[in-house]
Amino acid sequence: MGSRLLQSERNAGLLVDVLRSLVAERRFKLHDFVIMPDHIHLLLTVEDGMTVEKAMQLIKGRFSHRLSHEFGHKGEVWQRGFSELQVMSRESLETHREYIGQNPVKAGLVISADEFPFCYRYLAKRKAETRVGRG
Repeated sequence: MGSRLLQSERNAGLLVDVLRSLVAERRFKLHDFVIMPDHIHLLLTVEDGMTVEKAMQLIKGRFSHRLSHEFGHKGEVWQRGFSELQVMSRESLETHREYIGQNPVKAGLVISADEFPFCYRYLAKRKAETRVGRG
């Protein structure tokens, strides 16, 4: 993603919604993510019948479709391709989660990863707070 298309709260929120819908459809398991102004990081697991390539195609396609139909966006949204790394151990998983979580901090967008509204940590924390508040 070359432009800073995800810089707007509207567009970043739309991508969060797309991720939630695909997880709810059990297309993949999402362990962590961060939506930066000009790129995303995802930590996901695909099950039988799904590949990382297909998961990325679903994410990119659904987001592009909704952005066009709901907000009238014209033009390219995503760059071609993506980078993929395999996580083979618990230690590697934690290292990658930390890297993903620290992206907005390193970019100077927030002081603490828990403050960035378009990441797994922030949304999980808010969800937990909502549950406690209802109890």
